[in-house]
Amino acid sequence: MMAHRHTKILEVLSKHSRAEVNILAELMEVSQVTIRKDLDILEERGLVRREHGYASLNIWDDVGKRMAFNYDIKRRIAKAAAAIVDEGETVMIESGSCCAFLAEELASAQKDVTIITNSVFIANYIRHASRTQIILLGGYFQGETQVVVGPMTRKCGEIFFSDKFFVGADGFIPGYGFTGKDHLRSQTIMDLAENAREIYVLTDSEKFQRHGVIGAVQLEKLAGVFTDERIPADIETQLLENKIVLHKVSENGY
Repeated sequence: MMAHRHTKILEVLSKHSRAEVNILAELMEVSQVTIRKDLDILEERGLVRREHGYASLNIWDDVGKRMAFNYDIKRRIAKAAAAIVDEGETVMIESGSCCAFLAEELASAQKDVTIITNSVFIANYIRHASRTQIILLGGYFQGETQVVVGPMTRKCGEIFFSDKFFVGADGFIPGYGFTGKDHLRSQTIMDLAENAREIYVLTDSEKFQRHGVIGAVQLEKLAGVFTDERIPADIETQLLENKIVLHKVSENGY
């Protein structure tokens, strides 16, 4: 019920930029005290910004803003991906909203895992995790997406081997695979993938409607894809023909 309210709150804020606390309480049919608690949680996650009597999306944070869109679906995707991570594993998590939710799921589950990431946002997002070990790679810092990329990141990543590498995506090209829109980020994904035993993409189905401009992860290198049930049928067939394990979540569960 709480997760459903959070999704509805973010939908309202996405449409109207900001909303009064009392209006949100009326729309959700709960007390203002409950709404304030919800907003406190969303603010702590970096998704909203509190003002006196109002709430708005955290527009200064690009990653947090993207996490607010398709919030419920992305959380379900992340939860499904977290379920395949075993105790004691070392996982690499790249940037992206689904990836940030995955890191949060692993940290919240108190799993004894090591997370290696090139995302400053993710490292900060789960900084309070008690059992999860966090290794932040170095490199050229991109402020908008809060990731480090480039030759230095490749060099840092060379000394680490991961059981699973989780990657976000900006688009998809049939016959090739997943794409990005930033050449440095895409190249960094390819570099870090070299020392990963298995590679998984986490993305909502909307990304399959976009082509992107730079190759990031080819189909033959993928172990699996986590997405939602709205994935186009022809692309689902293509993934399965390439022996890629497909995990689809629904709006009501998975």
